[in-house]
Amino acid sequence: MNKEKLQQYLRVTIRKLAIWTINKYQPGVIAVTGSVGKTSTKEAILCVLKESRFVRATHGNFNNELGLPLTILGDYQKITGKMFWVKVIFMAVLRLMLPTRGWSAFGGKYPEILILEYAADKPGDIKDLLDVAKPQIGVITAVGDVPAHVEFYSGPEAVAREKSKILEALPSTGFAVLNADDKYVLEMKLRTKAYVMTYGFSDESAIQITNFENRVEGGIPVGVSFKLNYGGSFVPVKIDGCFGKPQVYAAAAAAAVGFAFSMNLVKVSEALQSYQSPAQRTKVIPGIKDTFVIDDCYNASPMSMKAAIELADSMKFKRKIAVLGDMLEIGKYTIDAHVEVGNLINDVFSILVTVGPRSKFIAEAASKKGMPIKNIFSFESADDAKLKVQELMKKGDLVLIKGSHAMELEKVVEEIKIV
Repeated sequence: MNKEKLQQYLRVTIRKLAIWTINKYQPGVIAVTGSVGKTSTKEAILCVLKESRFVRATHGNFNNELGLPLTILGDYQKITGKMFWVKVIFMAVLRLMLPTRGWSAFGGKYPEILILEYAADKPGDIKDLLDVAKPQIGVITAVGDVPAHVEFYSGPEAVAREKSKILEALPSTGFAVLNADDKYVLEMKLRTKAYVMTYGFSDESAIQITNFENRVEGGIPVGVSFKLNYGGSFVPVKIDGCFGKPQVYAAAAAAAVGFAFSMNLVKVSEALQSYQSPAQRTKVIPGIKDTFVIDDCYNASPMSMKAAIELADSMKFKRKIAVLGDMLEIGKYTIDAHVEVGNLINDVFSILVTVGPRSKFIAEAASKKGMPIKNIFSFESADDAKLKVQELMKKGDLVLIKGSHAMELEKVVEEIKIV
């Protein structure tokens, strides 16, 4: 059997086993989707629910046709080696053969709730994943005017339609948790029979975020603080080691899910204190030469890029350096989206370093907006850029590093962070 046929066999086998597992154990399913913020939101929901419920969540971004069924079957992320798939299939079959009590005695009770990410990289992806696991709660984070992976769709409306299929699949007794600040997401409330709960900064949000602040104390970034307002009451929330509006949106979405499970504001606030943003998502870490680095290099879209720039702008540092890579898979929007980012640079950063051919449009736009040419540096790869970034850094700087995953900007982070 060649490699391609083997992979297809594995996909079909894992998918069937996942469907049978769902049918046998009937866990509650929380589906999280959106163009940005899926992983952070999933982690925040896990943080809110894990103290009172037996919950399993997607590891990392296991959110596609193979990753989602794998999450349903078990917690396998620490297993490595050639026998990985043999063990996964063996354990899944054994779990299905044994009676529920027998499996619990054998070594593991099945989770009460699954928190799953549903990726929509191309049309049809959501339906394929729904055929494996239909949720009772659907969370839509954001779409935006230029969504991630829009290259494979006709436009943002098509991306929104794809993601809204999750809401259409919800039962009337379910919950639809929607970002009220995103027009495409808010319009989805018309596409579900489930109870709708909205969150965001806008006045029409059922769960409203107010008094948001990125906290910097004594020149050291500390975390975020904000208030969650719901039903005429509010609670203050402080999360150390967590920064930026995207993380606050994740916390608010998690609060909405908590309310669906009859948690109150105080319990939600207490649970969120232990939330930590996932790796490479607006992590603020110490850098060499007494600097700080915003490590946001996991991925990038126009919406998340602007949010990262806004985060850097909110922090008071002597000097700020932007290290920005290409935003990929945005198709016909590529040039305009990079130019729009470039138009924001001069008001926030003293130095700009770009990585990749598309991000040169960022550099050109920044130059036209008044950034001196001598402060702009463009490179083809992260390997080419990393030593120059190290050279440019001075004591007291803040360095933002962000780009699409394929740009490998984690190499720059590794070069300039304190180990």
